[in-house]
Amino acid sequence: MKSNTYINEENLQKFTNTLANKIHHGFTIIEQNDSLPFAVLSKGRKDVDHGFNFLLCCMTLGVWSVGWIYVTYVSSREKNIVIAIDEDGNTFEEKCYSK
Repeated sequence: MKSNTYINEENLQKFTNTLANKIHHGFTIIEQNDSLPFAVLSKGRKDVDHGFNFLLCCMTLGVWSVGWIYVTYVSSREKNIVIAIDEDGNTFEEKCYSK
């Protein structure tokens, strides 16, 4: 069995700081493993103010409709990410794709 020699105090501190930063920005922990270490984080959907966006669309003669569609599409999805330490001891972040 392989030893986890790449996990030292400095790398673990970077991992913890990255995790705390993401939690501060609205993510919640779904799953965490302290022996590897990695964590799966999720950020819920945002509500879009369609009334305000409709008003902007009317004021810009429909130009804002492109932005409105993009904002609605992006914010209506739940964001899932993985934060972990790789074999070299570097903390990385990667998107999780859901259904």
